[in-house]
Amino acid sequence: MSKLTPEILLRAYAVGLFPMAERRDDPTLFWIDPEKRGILPLDGFHVSRRLRRTVRSGLYEVRCDTVFTDVVRSCAAPGPNRDDTWINDEIVALYGDLHELGRAHCVETWQDGELVGGLYGVSLGAAFFGESMFSRARDASKVALVHLVARLIKSGYTLLDTQFVTDHLTQFGVVELPRAGYRQILSDALDTSATFDPELSQSELDAFLQSITQTS
Repeated sequence: MSKLTPEILLRAYAVGLFPMAERRDDPTLFWIDPEKRGILPLDGFHVSRRLRRTVRSGLYEVRCDTVFTDVVRSCAAPGPNRDDTWINDEIVALYGDLHELGRAHCVETWQDGELVGGLYGVSLGAAFFGESMFSRARDASKVALVHLVARLIKSGYTLLDTQFVTDHLTQFGVVELPRAGYRQILSDALDTSATFDPELSQSELDAFLQSITQTS
């Protein structure tokens, strides 16, 4: 793959492609175009009763876009269930550039002044492409996801692309689509305009939690 720029990256997202590295220390990137694509229908999002209580408890302070690069680097770091990741230094730099352009955003969970969880992704039209998440405390990344979905709905997004389907995401309602079906939904989302709003009041969060399905 030739040297990527933010502009090339955005054009790739617009046709359903995204880049990955084989390993954290591998400088080479390659394009991914899955035959099956994971999406989280925003009108089908649901959370467990326990997670709902955690979100409402205020256990974590939630912020957006304050330490974007720290979130990406935390996603790139090895974790309890992963010895290596696909996020190399070029990806860290590229998505940092997208953030500077207002095209990439992060949701962060903080506890006692420490960043303990979060996620980041790319915004294009009314589509948000979730890239990665990390957690150093129980439910920290899940709380970030709940806050992300609340902000996407508030901001008028129509597509949350999760790239793949995982056990972690299935609990929230993620479904798998064939490539052709995904591209149609993507095309529709790109024809719509949405602007990511990092602000979410407590009353807006409460209303969102009331509106979504609660599971056991």
